Amino acid sequence: MQTETMSLNGNPFFLRRWGDPGLPVLLMLHGFPEYGGAWSEFAPLLAGRYHCIAPDQRGYGQSWAPEGVENYRGAALTGDMAALIEQLGRGRVTVLGHDWGAAVAYGLAMFRPDLVERLVIANGVHPVPFQAALIGDAAQREASQYIRFLRREDSQDILAEDDFDKMFRFFSSRMNLDWMTPARLAEYKAEWARGGRLKTMIHWYRASPLVVPAMDEEPGPLPPLPREKLMVRMPHLLLWGADDKALLPVATAGLEEFAPELTRITLEGCDHWLFHQKPEEAAQAILGWLG
Repeated sequence: MQTETMSLNGNPFFLRRWGDPGLPVLLMLHGFPEYGGAWSEFAPLLAGRYHCIAPDQRGYGQSWAPEGVENYRGAALTGDMAALIEQLGRGRVTVLGHDWGAAVAYGLAMFRPDLVERLVIANGVHPVPFQAALIGDAAQREASQYIRFLRREDSQDILAEDDFDKMFRFFSSRMNLDWMTPARLAEYKAEWARGGRLKTMIHWYRASPLVVPAMDEEPGPLPPLPREKLMVRMPHLLLWGADDKALLPVATAGLEEFAPELTRITLEGCDHWLFHQKPEEAAQAILGWLG
C-alpha cells in the first residue's frame, strides 16, 4: 500500500493506493463510520487486476474536514471525487461505493457519467428507491430511525462518551462485528478521535435532503425528484449482503427503472459489513462481473 495527499479543488485529501499504477483504476469509496483504511484488507484482493485508490472522503480521516453542515451536501461530495478522477488523467474509471460511499458513487454515475465506466454498489442505495421505501414501508422507516438520532446537534458528543463505547455499540447494532479485532477497533477509534472528525462525519447525515419520518407521524407523499436526471446508464452491479438490518431489500425495489444495465448479486451469510465478513466471496463476485 502507498499513501499520498492530493490537492482537490485546492483542498487536501488523503489517499491509499494498491496495485500497479498502470492497471485500470478502481475508485473505492467508504461509508460511515469507516475511512479509506477500511479497504486495507479487501483492496489487495482486487489489486492484481486494478489499481485501487481509496480516499478518506471529505470530513473523514486525514482529508479536508471543513466546519459547517452546508459543506457536506451531495454536490460538494461528488465534486471532490470528480476532481480526483479528472486529476488522475486516466479517463473513465470503475467506481465501487459502500454505504455513504454508494451515495457519492451514484452521484458520479448520474451527474458525471463521463467519468464512470462501470458502477459497483455494495449495500448502498439509489436515492429514489430508498426515499420511496422510507415513505411507503414501515419496516425500512423503523430501521432508519437512527438517522434522526444522528441529525441531533449533540449526537457526536453522545457517541464519543466512554472512549467511543456508544459509537461502537451503534456501529455493531443488529450487525455481526466478529471481524472487528481489538487492533482494528483501536485504528477506528483513532480516526473517530481525530480533531472534530466525528462531527464532520455525521454532517453527511445532517446535510442530506433525505426525508426520514418519525414512526409516530404520517409519512406524507414522496418528495418530488428529477427522475430523468437520476438515471444510471452504465453497467451497474449491486452486490448485497443478505442479512443487512439497516438497509432492507425494499430499499432497492424498482432500481431497474433507473439502471437498465443492472446486475444483482446477493451474498448469503453476511450483512452490511460484507467486505469484512466475506472478503474473498465479495472480491470474486466483483471480479467475475467486471470480466
